Formats: sequence, C-alpha cells, structure tokens
Amino acid sequence: MRPLDPRLVRTARSVRVHLAVTTLCGVALTGLVLAQAWLIARVVAGATAGETVGAAVAALGFVVLARVGLAYGAETAALRSAVTVKSELRRKLVTHVTRPGADPTSTDAGGVATLATSGLDALDDYIARYLPQLVLAVVTPVAVLAVVGTADWLSALVIGLTLPLVPLFMALVGWHTQARTQRQWRLLERLGGHFLDVVEGLPTLALFRRAKAEAALIRSVTEEHRSATMGTLRVAFLSAFVLELLSTLAVAVVAVEVGLRLLYGGLSLETALLVLILAPEAYLPLREVGARFHASQEGVAATSRVLDLLDEAPPEPPGHGPAPAPRRVRFVDVSLTYPGARTALQGVDLAVPEGRTLLVTGRSGAGKSSLLALLLRFVAPTTGTIVLDTDQGSLDLAETDPDSWRRRIAWVPQQPYLFDASAADNIRLGEPDASDAQVRRAAELAEAHELISALPQGYGTPLGERGTRLSAGQRQRIALARAFLRAETGGADLVLLDEPTAHLDAYNAALVRAAVARLVRGRTAVVVAHDEGWADLADDVVELAGGRERVSA
Repeated sequence: MRPLDPRLVRTARSVRVHLAVTTLCGVALTGLVLAQAWLIARVVAGATAGETVGAAVAALGFVVLARVGLAYGAETAALRSAVTVKSELRRKLVTHVTRPGADPTSTDAGGVATLATSGLDALDDYIARYLPQLVLAVVTPVAVLAVVGTADWLSALVIGLTLPLVPLFMALVGWHTQARTQRQWRLLERLGGHFLDVVEGLPTLALFRRAKAEAALIRSVTEEHRSATMGTLRVAFLSAFVLELLSTLAVAVVAVEVGLRLLYGGLSLETALLVLILAPEAYLPLREVGARFHASQEGVAATSRVLDLLDEAPPEPPGHGPAPAPRRVRFVDVSLTYPGARTALQGVDLAVPEGRTLLVTGRSGAGKSSLLALLLRFVAPTTGTIVLDTDQGSLDLAETDPDSWRRRIAWVPQQPYLFDASAADNIRLGEPDASDAQVRRAAELAEAHELISALPQGYGTPLGERGTRLSAGQRQRIALARAFLRAETGGADLVLLDEPTAHLDAYNAALVRAAVARLVRGRTAVVVAHDEGWADLADDVVELAGGRERVSA
C-alpha cells in the first residue's frame, strides 16, 4: 500500500508541481505552528510572572493570522491543482482509448465513462487534502520532536516511543480498507458499464420483453455496491476511533508526566506549557492523514485503474513518412489476436490491386471487420506485414504516417455516426473546407440529395444525435455522401465499405447499391458483406472462415 503511486507522478506533470508547492506550504505551516506554541507559552508564563508581554501578544496575533492565511491559500491552490490533475488524466485516458492501434471492441465504454466522470471526480480529496496532510505528517512530528527534545528530553522520549504506533495501526487498518475500496470501485465500474449497455439496448430489450429481468439485475448490482460501501464506511469509522483513542492516551501520558514534574519543581512553567501545547500537534497530522486516507480511497482506486489502462499498451508510434499512392496493397501472412487471446485472423495472404474491387464475404465473426480495421490502422497485425507496392518499391504500411495514410481512405462503416449538426456539416466531416456545391455533388452521387432537399431546412437541417431523424438507409446514404466528398474532393483513392446494405429495406438497399457502384468505379475498393450478392460489382472475391481466407473468384 503506497501513499503515492509513482505512476501518477510520472503521468501527470501537475502532480509534481502540486507536490512541490505542498511541501513548501507544509514546511511554512510547521514553522508557524512552532512559533505559535512558543509565543503562547511565553505569553502565559510571562503574564503569570508579572512581565510585560505586549510585544509577544502582538507577535502571536501576527503568527495566528499568517497561519490562517497560509492554510487558506494552500487549500485553494490544492483544490485548483486537483482540477488540473483530473483534467490531465481525463485527456490522457481519452487519448489512450482512441489512439491509433487501439482496439475499439476491447474497450468497455461504460467502465471508461465511469472512470472518466465520477471516478476521477473522487480524486479531489486525495489531491487537495490527503497529499498536503501527508506532507504535514512527515514534517510536523519531526519538527515537534526536535523542539521538544531541546526543551525536555523525557517528554520527547515519550512522544518518540508512542508516535510510531499511530502509523502502525493506520497501516493495519489501511490494508483492510484498501481491499474493500477496490472491491467497491469494481462494483461501481461494473454497475456503470452494465447500465450503459442496458440503456443502449432498451429498444431490443423491450421488443423481447426482457426489460424487467435487466432491471432486476441492475437492482442486484446496486445492492452489492451499497453493501460494499457501507462495509468500507464501518471500517473507516473504526479506524478513526482507534487513532483518536491512541493519540488521546499518548497525549495524556505526556500531560501526566509533565504535570507531576511541574508540581515538584522539575520543570519551568514555560517549558511545561510548550511541551503540553506541542504534544497534540505531533499526533494531529497523523490522525488527519488517517481520516483523509479513507475519504480519498475511492479516488485512489479509480486513479489506479486509469493508470493500469494507460500502462496496457503504448500509443502506436507515428510512421516515418507520408503514405504514397499504392499500386497494390498486400497482406503477407497477417494474423491478428485481440487482448484476451481472441484470434480474429490467421495467416491471411491476399492482394488488392489498384483500381480493382475486392469483395470479402463470410459469416459473422469470420474476421471481415478486423481486415478493415487493419487497413484503417485501428489495430496493428500481431504477426505478418501489410505491404504497399508503389512505383518506388515496396513499403511496410506500419512505416507510414497514420494520418497521411487515412487521408487516402474513404470509409463507410456498418453503423455510421451522424452528429447533431446540419446535413451539410455531417457530409463535410472529412473535408471541412468543401464548398456547398461540392457537398451537393457528393449527395447527388450518393442518392442523398432528394432526401436532404425534403428536410425542413434542406442541407441546413440538424440531423439529431446519431441521426435520429433519419432511417437506417438514409443514414447510410449520408455516410456514402461523406465518402464521395472524400474521394472526389479530397483525393482518397482507397474505398472501404463495411456491410453497406446490412439491415436495409429493399428500396434503400437498391439506392445504396447504385451509389456504391459509382463510388468504387475506377478506384481501389474493399467491400465487406455477409453474402456474395455484391459479386457483380467485384473483380475478386475472398471468403473468410475462422480468420483464414479462401479465394472464391
């Protein structure tokens, strides 16, 4: 159980800055605590002896105000640091799960969403309160022991012998709390992920009358999370009681021995007051660390999970140069295994010559979409090479710049995503500088102009998130218009289509087929489909079965 994960310091620069500022503030606060204790002892002892203590009282007032102001400023800075750290980790998490080479199908969207929202929000207590208190727990007891030791070695010995008991008991309870908190966080992550899946699948669940069963499952997971949370809180309350009791008894021992020696003239009043005032200050930071530890554990568990995700695989390094126009794209003994040992492709050897259309067929799970993911460089081959044959020779696709390569691709996924923007903006997604005339030309080629013209505001009509105002066939034609704009205006010479007519009615399927026939004409294209109904548009047909290819024509 580490108070500070080294990975967090390496990953977030703002944590390093925060630690430096916190250490300086902790040292300054400790100095003010010592000065305040000495001045109080001096004022009381001087007043008892009939001395003039006006200057000491004024100095004490200044020290108290300085301590309050520094504490306020330190906490304000710590809260701002917490916001900065959370933003930095969120950016790194989103960048990581969307990086080139990341497998979108292997990411638990619900779990990542829970981590990035409520998970990292719980980091406030850890960054803004636990870490500053941890610095004080190291600096203040040592400084107090040094000062008390110069004033009264016997009291310093008592404090030195009892002080280590506080972190010892805190560690024993902390180990138990950490295990419980990690279980609590796993349940919350599971609840968030399952809830997201259920919400996305509500229409299907309602259609098959399975909504009540899923609601019962969510109630069960929620109850598990509630039970785990209450168990963690019970341990936290027990820990606080143990630390308070231990600290109180230790201070009482110091007070008794100081009082007896003061009674029999073994100590001066000023020394006795200094020891009695500083003794609680030695234990207070350690007690506060224990309390802050339990409050911060949810954020620590979430951060640990984020850092685990960031450690899974480094982002794909950029290629060495721009992607040239290929005369042929070849898969040479390519295999692909996803995390979790799921093999999608095994020893695939195939070629897509320039200007020809390759149809890839096969059942669901045969590896068709994985083939497109490799060409899009969303994933990298586990073994084997994708080779670009160019006029200048052969080149490994991995050696090219990913962005430069993707500029050469017009891609239509099986379920295209449409944003809550106008029809024109959705079409020009890949070519933001395209003119209105170019957008309209692309829509005409994709058989989408008439449907867009029939919308209330034409090309300026917002389509709704995910294109909720359109049917599946209409959304597919908007996506085809994107591809046409990319090919006609952006110069994309490789067309990738994933199940372009899946789940479409006969009318929309016919329109999409006609548009696809225009799109692939004269271009290099790979069309993925369940059946060979597209064979009349293809120059070559490859069937995938169990991740292996079988040439059909």
